[in-house]
Amino acid sequence: MAMRTALRRVSANFSPRLPQLAPAAQLCAARLLWRSDYPRTLSSTAVLSSALKFTDKHEWVKVEGGIGTVGISNYAQLALGDVVYCGLPEVGQRLEQMEEFGALESVKAASELYSPLTGEVTEINKELTENPALVNKACYEEGWLIKMTIEKPGELDGLMDQAAYDKLIHSLEE
Repeated sequence: MAMRTALRRVSANFSPRLPQLAPAAQLCAARLLWRSDYPRTLSSTAVLSSALKFTDKHEWVKVEGGIGTVGISNYAQLALGDVVYCGLPEVGQRLEQMEEFGALESVKAASELYSPLTGEVTEINKELTENPALVNKACYEEGWLIKMTIEKPGELDGLMDQAAYDKLIHSLEE
């Protein structure tokens, strides 16, 4: 009963006249919302991360066109705190899967970085030399670390998807 009263008070602040969609747009929106094959799940993670693969060392990789973009997870950047230095490899360096390739230093800790896949570094995020805090601000976007070729695509199958990584994080927090 108290909840119903609270909802009435909140809804009283909204205008009763909401903008109407054109009939074609209403139908399109209804199809998107009610498709039976559309997975309806509640998740606290960004849609962007659904295409990512994770290591148990908290690196992520997103592969597009044979090139993997590598960074650290949100969990890792939160654990590190404010990143003040990024040590990254040289372009052209060949990495084996789970080989150490660099380090991040923060005001409270330092952490090694490990390659999620085997390949060659094709690009490093040069913006991190000037602004290492990008890792904290946008670890899945502007805060990426390196880009690399993918020599062994089968290695991707051994990495965790978002759901498996979330289980790992949950087990660490218990």
